[in-house]
Amino acid sequence: MLFSHILNSKKIRLSAIPALFLTFFIFRAFASGESNASDAFAKVRHNTSDTTFENNFETGAAVNEHADGQGEEKFDPTTAIMEHIADSHDWHLWGHTSIHLPVILFTDKGAEFFSSGKFEHGEKTYQGKYYTYGLLEDKIYAVDSAGAIDKEASAHVYDFSVTKNIAAIWVSVILLLIIFRSVASAYAKREGKAPKGLQSFIEPIIVFVRDDIARPNIGYKYAKFMPLLLTVFFFIWINNLLGLLPIFPGGANVTGNIFMTFVLAFIVLLAVNLNGNKYYWKHILMPDVPWWLYPIMIPVEIIGVISKPFALMIRLYANISAGHIIVLSLIALIFIFKSLAIAPVSVAFVLFMDVLELLVAFLQAFIFTMLTALFIGTAVDEHAH
Repeated sequence: MLFSHILNSKKIRLSAIPALFLTFFIFRAFASGESNASDAFAKVRHNTSDTTFENNFETGAAVNEHADGQGEEKFDPTTAIMEHIADSHDWHLWGHTSIHLPVILFTDKGAEFFSSGKFEHGEKTYQGKYYTYGLLEDKIYAVDSAGAIDKEASAHVYDFSVTKNIAAIWVSVILLLIIFRSVASAYAKREGKAPKGLQSFIEPIIVFVRDDIARPNIGYKYAKFMPLLLTVFFFIWINNLLGLLPIFPGGANVTGNIFMTFVLAFIVLLAVNLNGNKYYWKHILMPDVPWWLYPIMIPVEIIGVISKPFALMIRLYANISAGHIIVLSLIALIFIFKSLAIAPVSVAFVLFMDVLELLVAFLQAFIFTMLTALFIGTAVDEHAH
C-alpha cells in the first residue's frame, strides 16, 4: 500500500513540532514542580538548626561506620525503588559513571549555567555567581556560608535544568525524526513499489492507526488528525520501550512521570476543544434537558471535558509506573532475603514481567491514542445528539 502521500506531506514533516512543543512544556512543568517541592522541603529543613549539607554527610558517614561495627547496613527497598523511577540531574550509565547534565537556574540576580557534575552526586556544594548551591535528594537549593539551606534565597531559585527525563525526551524525538525521515525518503525513492526494510515494519502500524483507530472513531475527517495521532502513538510507544532498557539510552521513566502525562493530556484537551463544532459546544453549554436542570447539567458537562484528559493522564502514569515498581520490587527480594536461593525465582518473575511490559508498552500507546481519537470524534461529529 502506498503511503508516500502521507509521509511526504508537510503535515507529517511538521509532526515533530508537537513533540518539540511537548518537550518545551515538559521542561516548564518539571521546573515548576521541582521549584515548589524545593520550597516546601526547605521550610521543613530550615526549622532544624543543624540542617547543613556538611552535617548531612557527616551523619551519613557516622551511620555507615556504625553499620560497619554492628553489621551490614539494612537495605531499604522503598528508597532504592524510588531513586530508580524518579528524575535525576545525572544519567547513570554503570558503576560510578554518569552523564552529567546541564544545570540551568534562573534567580532574582541572574541566570546560572553549570554542570551537575559540580555537585559530585550531591556530596559537594557549588559556589555560583550569585548563590552557593547544594543538591539534596536530587533537588537544588541555595545554601548559606554554613551549608544550611537558605529558605529566602531558595524561594527565588527556579530550576530549568535539563534532567534525565528531558534528555530522554530529546533522544526519543531524535529517534522519531530519524525513523520517519528515512521512511519518507524511501517512499519518495520507491514510489509505486512494495515497501522494503523499515518501510515494511512501519507501514502496517500506520495502517493500524488509520484503519483501527482514526477512521472508526473520527469518521471521514480522520486525515486532519492523523499527524497528531501518529505522533502521540509513536512518542508514547518509543518512550515506553526505552524505559524498559536498563542502560543508556534507556533507563529513564518518561511516561511514568506525572508531569509528562499531564502535558500529553493537556495537548489532547486543546486538540479536542479547539476542533469542537457547534453541536459539541451546544451539548455542553445548552444540553437537551429542561432549562431548570442547566445549573446541574452544565457543571457536569464541563467537569466531563476536564475529566476525560485527566483519565488519560492518570492511566498512562499509573500503568507505566506500576510496571517499573513491580520489576524493581522483584529484584529487591534478592537483597531483602540476602540469599542467592531466591535469585532464580526473582529473575524468572522479572523476565516474565519484562515480557508482559513489552505488551503493556504497546497497549498503553494504543489506548491513549484510541481514546484521543474517540474524544476528537465526539467533538467533530456533525450530528446533534
